[in-house]
Amino acid sequence: MKLTWSTAIAAALLASSAVAFAPVSPHRVTKSSVSSATAVSLKQKVILQSSAVANGADEEVVDPLFVRRPRPEYIPGKIDDPDYVRIFDTTLRDGEQSPGATLTSTEKLEIARMLAKLGVDIIEAGFPIASPDDFLAVKQIGDLVGNEVFDDGYVPVIAGLSRANNKDIERAWDAVKGAKRPRVHTFIATSPIHMETKLMKTPDEVVEIAVNAVKFAKSLGCDDIEFSPEDAGRSDPEFLYRILGAVIEAGATTLNIPDTTGWNMPWEFGGLIKQLRENVVGGDNVIFSTHCQNDLGLATANSLAGAKNGARQLECTINGIGERAGNASLEEIVMALALKGDTHFDGGPGTGVLYTSVNPVHIMSTSKMVAEYTGMKVQPHKAIVGANAFQHESGIHQDGMIKNKKTYEIMTPESIGLMRGESQSGAGIVLGKHSGRNAVGTRLRELGYDLDQDKLNAVFKRFKQVAERKKGGLEDEDLEALVSDQAGSGNSLWEVTGLQVTAGMLGMPTATVKMRGPDSVERYVAATGTGPVDAVYKAIDQIIGVSINLESYSLISVNEGIEALATTRVTIGPKAGGSTEASSTDAQTGISKDRKFSGAGSDTDIVVSSARAYVSAINKLLNWSIRRNMNGAEEESLEEKEEAVPVEGEGPKAVA
Repeated sequence: MKLTWSTAIAAALLASSAVAFAPVSPHRVTKSSVSSATAVSLKQKVILQSSAVANGADEEVVDPLFVRRPRPEYIPGKIDDPDYVRIFDTTLRDGEQSPGATLTSTEKLEIARMLAKLGVDIIEAGFPIASPDDFLAVKQIGDLVGNEVFDDGYVPVIAGLSRANNKDIERAWDAVKGAKRPRVHTFIATSPIHMETKLMKTPDEVVEIAVNAVKFAKSLGCDDIEFSPEDAGRSDPEFLYRILGAVIEAGATTLNIPDTTGWNMPWEFGGLIKQLRENVVGGDNVIFSTHCQNDLGLATANSLAGAKNGARQLECTINGIGERAGNASLEEIVMALALKGDTHFDGGPGTGVLYTSVNPVHIMSTSKMVAEYTGMKVQPHKAIVGANAFQHESGIHQDGMIKNKKTYEIMTPESIGLMRGESQSGAGIVLGKHSGRNAVGTRLRELGYDLDQDKLNAVFKRFKQVAERKKGGLEDEDLEALVSDQAGSGNSLWEVTGLQVTAGMLGMPTATVKMRGPDSVERYVAATGTGPVDAVYKAIDQIIGVSINLESYSLISVNEGIEALATTRVTIGPKAGGSTEASSTDAQTGISKDRKFSGAGSDTDIVVSSARAYVSAINKLLNWSIRRNMNGAEEESLEEKEEAVPVEGEGPKAVA
């Protein structure tokens, strides 16, 4: 019996044995040295125990789950295999527009590299015109990740978003042109309400603007141009036929159809994709794409309906993050196609046996990285990557799972890179103060974290500090809290080195805080507040010399008991007129707005946990502000640069 590749994948997804895997590292090459030959399998192998081997030795085999499927050679506007679906990830652009989800350049680069390991076809790295830092972040991803070619010949397309004007488009092109496969993605609204009230343009004017935008992008040397009619889900189909046909003639290679407000039902949106494919002049020579928001919880369903009706690029984000209610979730789309792609998607071009080249075993590690860096935790019942996705509490369900795991699981946690159950490292290891780095690193990998050596060392250092004070060892939840605690440590300018508070009903809450700054000098300040945390935050403000607003504060117990680890999460923003400004341009509205920065901290002491979270967020803000000032020098006159605004209170003292 001959199995299709996606059928083999489905079989592997249902396998219940735990497996180990090793990531493949890309190698950097110049554009001229990359072969255009058909991609071959990645050098990813899994060691499986073979009961057929009489001497008990391990047999090395290639498991379909751990091999990235060869994808058709990348050609703008064309896919040689009509069953192949390109995955366009916009976590770094639309996902970062979530309030409080601001990422540093280093974090963006790390996420981009993880997306490349995952195997997405296109990475939308950002909105370069938004700020100098956004431009530099996109350029860095294009120059580095966009030239890191894997052993199978794969290298992601790097896209930059722009509005339909020359300044935006040129900025986007300058940011991505260093990539081997650069793309400019430009858009303009096409629904009546947007054209009349937001753009204040007639349909004829909108068509002219769109055509000129595509022509200008092409004149710069860009041969991979994506055009999006914003709010297409509420646009007049006849007008869409007209504007899309015009931009195809002007040079567009991908037509992205956004359900910007999450308004459409799956049968509506699928029908729209079918109508456009059948009625847009030149539609046979481009790729149709979907971009679905989740306002009614239908983003994934609408995206899959689009694929069923001929869309061969699906735009999505890790964990479904994004504006308002978020975007279509990459992990949901990828796993739906992996499990059902060969049986439920007839209706478009090709045979209807749809597939992607995303390697699902990297889904969990990518999800966790995005959650930690953005500060946006995944809801427990989130499909695929939620904490409860593979948990079974009902007695009936547990009975079924004991007898046959397929009774209640359509995929295994191992298939997305999550090892099942407790103590998967093999010997019932309890992690405590005597545990070594290898034991901690092994358990973190089993939990889905793919940490480099420096990050593992930082987490292990904090692990030792906490384990000395916490009896009974650390649970998985404690380890995950420590990963969150260290998520922003690579960009630390300031560090809390000492802290003492006095609080209660008989006196004024007072905090003395000692910190080490970027000059390696320790400073301390005493401050009062309405409570111990408020006093600590005021002392930190005085030492660092910042003027910020605390937008949100939350404190949770990681697990039960008096010795439980506490995790604090905060969101901050700069005060108007203060020494640290963090404004950027919104991609859809064009309005300049202040960014929000999140931070997390964990400790058995809730005050220390709160201080670590606050300083983590401030470090992100300061790093962003410093890069903005350095990178934006050519755009800002010296007169516009503001001096630091002093904060009232006693100045910090240097420690001899």
